[in-house]
Amino acid sequence: MPDFSPARVLVAGDVMLDRYWFGDVDRISPEAPVPVVKVVRSEERPGGAANVARNAAALGAHTELLAVTGDDEAGSALQALIKAEGVHGQLQRDPTISTTVKLRVLSRQQQLIRIDFESVPSREVLSDKMAQFKAMLPLVDVVVLSDYGKGALADVAQMIAASRAAGKAVLVDPKGDDYSPYRGASVITPNRTELRQVVGRWSDEADLAHRAQQLRAELGLEALLLTRSEEGMTLFTADGVINQPARAREVYDVSGAGDTVIATLSAALAVGCALPRAMHLANVAAGIVVGKLGTAVVHNRELRQALATG
Repeated sequence: MPDFSPARVLVAGDVMLDRYWFGDVDRISPEAPVPVVKVVRSEERPGGAANVARNAAALGAHTELLAVTGDDEAGSALQALIKAEGVHGQLQRDPTISTTVKLRVLSRQQQLIRIDFESVPSREVLSDKMAQFKAMLPLVDVVVLSDYGKGALADVAQMIAASRAAGKAVLVDPKGDDYSPYRGASVITPNRTELRQVVGRWSDEADLAHRAQQLRAELGLEALLLTRSEEGMTLFTADGVINQPARAREVYDVSGAGDTVIATLSAALAVGCALPRAMHLANVAAGIVVGKLGTAVVHNRELRQALATG
């Protein structure tokens, strides 16, 4: 396994605070046909781009996070969490918005409901963030743009252009049905659902390869890495197609698995791994993280052990 400590990764994008309320259900509400949850404990974890950053840091990479939060309690909590996990955070506080929060209520290891709180950053704050982004580029090896569609990457095309002009590889976790803003990126990492939104449904593997390669060529990408849950991963490059079978022993929770994939991929590329090797490492990491609850990380020692045991 490579030594990730020399890697310098910049993560930018939509950050959020993942809150989990755990409780017991022993009755149905008399007000409506819904369960009554008696909350017994709670947890908070960084989500979105913040989860990408903490995954890169957990592998040993020096990780910078550039993002926008509200000037509120949730923003302060997120700042404290990423600092505790070794991420160097540059979180700009926008008093006109609320920090994105995803609240999940769980009972007996089952999610009962998710409640989202979110708003879009102001144009002024995004302009300030762009200037800071450009100033940080000489200090890093790889750039990760984590798009959750919350507005933080409104200038993603400009960010990609600036990164490539600075000679940096750019990895994008995409969102939406239009990938044209990601034109010129090094690698994009959609899952199956996300790719179908853009290229349509494929009939077989040959049809998938045709559609994926056409999209890759149209956008001028070096590679497209498709994450396929139980089917593993497929890497599309100008040299052809490489498949990796899934490595999960037990799937417990897939939320945040894409964050682990792109974080591992970026750290590996930052220390000189070729794309196929980086994909293999990301695939093994994904197999570990889906066995954990919620947005979680894969630590360096866990990846090393998984690689050693095959």
